[in-house]
Amino acid sequence: MAEKKTTRRRQFGRTASIGKPNPIDVHVGVRIRLRRTLMGLSQEKLGDALGLTFQQIQKYERGANRVGSSRLFDLSRVLEVPVSYFFDDMPGEVSSQSPGQLYADRRDPNPYDVAADPMARRETLELVRAYYGITDVEARRKFYELARALASTMSGEE
Repeated sequence: MAEKKTTRRRQFGRTASIGKPNPIDVHVGVRIRLRRTLMGLSQEKLGDALGLTFQQIQKYERGANRVGSSRLFDLSRVLEVPVSYFFDDMPGEVSSQSPGQLYADRRDPNPYDVAADPMARRETLELVRAYYGITDVEARRKFYELARALASTMSGEE
């Protein structure tokens, strides 16, 4: 019997093992099942109202498949609840497992501070454009040498 692979599917969307749904997807699925049951709808009836099979509804309710925004909108209309209903009563430990939150925990604390990177400055881009705007190859080479000499003089190198 073959062992189940446990490779990464997506970096932040799912947990590490393939087949394990994100806890937020599971929470949304539980809320779908709860509302569907309260309304006395079968998975088949809900699926018919949405143009889906009951198997797709099962997958949504288990969290095995993610519910896209347009489908969530349709679900809210058919189940007669606001979209926010699907996220109500979400425990903090579940909401902290959102892909954005997982990404935030791994990223640079200040990703918008690009001033420290001279390659991200507008001035740098304008300088590069001006440099390549010099069509004479010899003049461009001399300008390059001048810029390097000036930089080394200013930084104390010689």
